[in-house]
Amino acid sequence: MANKFSSQLLGPSLSEGSPQDLSLESTLWDLPLYEFQVDSSCKTIAVAEIFEEHPLVPGVVLLEAGEFAGMISRSQLLEYFLKSQGPELFLHLPLKVLYSYARVEILLLAETTTILTAAPKALRRSRQLQSEPIVVQIDSQSYRLLDPHALNIAYWQIRGIETQVRYERAQTQMLQTEKMASLGRLVNGVAHEILDPVGFIWGNLTYVSDYSKNLMELLSVYEAHCTEPPPEIARLKEEIDYDFLQNDFLRTVASIKSGAERLSKLATSLQNFCHIDDVYPKPTDLHANIDSIVLLLKSRLTKEIQVVKNYGNLPPVPCYAGQLNQVFMNILTNAIDTLINEAVAQELAKEFKGEGLRDFDRQPQIAITTQVCCPEPASDLDTLHVRWVSICIADNGPGMSPSKYKKIIESFSTQKRALKETSLAVCYQIVRGKHGGAFRIRSELGSGTQFEILLPLA
Repeated sequence: MANKFSSQLLGPSLSEGSPQDLSLESTLWDLPLYEFQVDSSCKTIAVAEIFEEHPLVPGVVLLEAGEFAGMISRSQLLEYFLKSQGPELFLHLPLKVLYSYARVEILLLAETTTILTAAPKALRRSRQLQSEPIVVQIDSQSYRLLDPHALNIAYWQIRGIETQVRYERAQTQMLQTEKMASLGRLVNGVAHEILDPVGFIWGNLTYVSDYSKNLMELLSVYEAHCTEPPPEIARLKEEIDYDFLQNDFLRTVASIKSGAERLSKLATSLQNFCHIDDVYPKPTDLHANIDSIVLLLKSRLTKEIQVVKNYGNLPPVPCYAGQLNQVFMNILTNAIDTLINEAVAQELAKEFKGEGLRDFDRQPQIAITTQVCCPEPASDLDTLHVRWVSICIADNGPGMSPSKYKKIIESFSTQKRALKETSLAVCYQIVRGKHGGAFRIRSELGSGTQFEILLPLA
């Protein structure tokens, strides 16, 4: 009798899932799935015999005219058989009749659903339904069943992997932080060693300049009173080109003084950039910090890129100067890279196509604007503060595409930042998390990109 009914059905099959190890991106397709589909007009006794032959099959998918009609689990079928006169009532009826009595909420998910997304949905079902199999849709006419216990096991395996990855990333981050701190101390020490001899040169150049002026005045007075110098002196003046030396000597001293001044500013900028913040924020001259970063990036600022500074009257701003220096460095580097890449693209377009990609008559420019403002209340601002300092860094580059802009905004979230920490995500974390400020981006294709940093004034 058993063979008579069960032989009319195609027996269930089990796909073993992906042979690769589970990861954060693993989907339901990577798990073992049972394929057991029958027409809803099939007799209940035939499915019961299949369940008896295959004790691990969690249920059966019902189809009607090739379309999904429902699902009956093994536990539901057993529950109705245990009722009084259950076998006599249901065994020889079509499955759709039993399903009309046993209809419960079914969790239907696509095969592309990630395990990390599917497991919470399965657990949010009522307690009576948590042991029910999950229906996985492969395509419009193919459905498979997933055992919720297999899903839970896979979920906690991935959570364990995720915890391990985060631990290793934290360890790497700690090592990187310590390495950068050591490098910062090293660079700070080198800058200090540079400043010492530069200080000697700078201090003595003032005296050299004064002495040279006095000597030139003395020689001028001597020439005025000694109109006919001895032949030996006349020959020596001609050999050393006295007239040129007299005019060029003071310019040489001024050039040495200018070089020493630039070297001093560069060493001071290195010290400011490598500054290790204290436990509490300190009042800082943000304009001096921005100027230091621009000076450090001067080697990357080609002559075509113009930096325009529109500085307002800012009071000392309480902040962690070292971390804000990193923010300014990241934003300015991003702007410089954008302008350089566009300039290269324009040159290639002109070379190969004979014309540019867009009107590029305007000079590549980075504008830095600072001011004290009272912005309108917004979700990213702390309403306890009324006065804010605004630092806007804008370029007139090509701007961002909507997809790129969306990816950058998504990287600000804690989960995305943990997966891949970008330079702009670091900026957001420092401004928003460390200073209680706001980090805003405005971009439009063809009009450039603007980064605005808002810091609260106590």
